[in-house]
Amino acid sequence: MKNIKIIIEYDGTNYSGWQRQLNQDTIQGEIEKAIFKLTGENVNLIGSGRTDAGVHALGQTANFITDVNIPPDKIKFGLNAFLPHDIRILDSEEVSLDFHSRYNVKRKIYKYLIYNRAVKNPFWGRYSYYFPQRLNYELMKREIKYFLGAHDFTSFSSPKSNSKDKNRIIYNALLLKDGDLVMAVFDGNGFLYNMVRIMIGTLVDIGRGKIAEGQIPFIMESLDRQRAGHTAPPQGLFLEKVFYE
Repeated sequence: MKNIKIIIEYDGTNYSGWQRQLNQDTIQGEIEKAIFKLTGENVNLIGSGRTDAGVHALGQTANFITDVNIPPDKIKFGLNAFLPHDIRILDSEEVSLDFHSRYNVKRKIYKYLIYNRAVKNPFWGRYSYYFPQRLNYELMKREIKYFLGAHDFTSFSSPKSNSKDKNRIIYNALLLKDGDLVMAVFDGNGFLYNMVRIMIGTLVDIGRGKIAEGQIPFIMESLDRQRAGHTAPPQGLFLEKVFYE
């Protein structure tokens, strides 16, 4: 038996998220179907975490157990031959049998794109949050630093989250700007359900003057989701990289 680790890049626009669902097109489901076509095996593909409907990935990690006699580094080519064009396997390798894509995660990097101008861009609609109202970028750049460090992120988590422990560590939080495109980058040891999207919604609400400057620490301490900003839409979110060491 071999434990195969794969790195996946996908456009989540046409999928109901990562997790396999009955009668729904999902990333996990499509890759499992491709594995069956390649190996003849029904496998359980284990992902580093679930991404919601419409969320993208540049470096999602997953693993599966197989008995197929194909060189591990060639598996990516075989899977790509059976996958739809918006899902690609970037790498495949054999890892130890005790490797688990979810439980062994040490850090993840997410990025989020906001397209901020009065007129919608016809090209960026699938991959960014179109926000027509002018945002105070410099203020948002200062405010994002409040997310750094170890905190209870209950206020920035969906009530649907089933994680009992809401404590997470954010190692780095950056806001960058290139013309009308604003990009936020979060590097942390883990993220709660909708956490990045709620942090982005809060920053946007600060940038447009709906939430006052300097309120993030008080929102954090309140442990009250209602005090944070709106949940930003999924299409601007990308899982960029997963780290295991």
